[in-house]
Amino acid sequence: MERSKVIVFTGPECAAKSTVSKEISEELDAMLIPEYARAYIEALSSPYTYEDVEAIAIRQRDQFEQALNSKHSLVICDTFLIITKVWFQEVFGRMPDWLHAYIQSCKIDLHLLCYPDLDWVQDGVRENEDKRLYLFECYKNELENYNFAYEIVRGQGIERINQAKDHINQIVK
Repeated sequence: MERSKVIVFTGPECAAKSTVSKEISEELDAMLIPEYARAYIEALSSPYTYEDVEAIAIRQRDQFEQALNSKHSLVICDTFLIITKVWFQEVFGRMPDWLHAYIQSCKIDLHLLCYPDLDWVQDGVRENEDKRLYLFECYKNELENYNFAYEIVRGQGIERINQAKDHINQIVK
């Protein structure tokens, strides 16, 4: 059996990763790996710690592995470990020893890097409103350092969704 095609949405907070990935996964009947960090952080009764972010990373890794072992021909990830790696570096100045090698080993067909050209909407969990362009560049640099294929997705509403679909269709056709 041919391996699943894997598409990853990445980018700073409030860039429509969740909205676009959900919409496209439903339309293309793809398996969606939803963002895990948000639910985890929302359930905490105190500020998150290094150990919390590591637990999130481990869960992301496990969800990714389970998806690869599924029978779905297309897997769409709403965020991925590159975002978590940058989160570790920015907040804690370090990351788990396994993270870099694991990211490097992942077979991902396309990363869709969402540009922060949408209005900021605070929801109690989001951070770094003033650092969105900086973080966008961090994610872009990580994608380039890993030699991962990526496309930048911009625009509002349906324009953004259609742009993402066009890039995905080039991979899955």
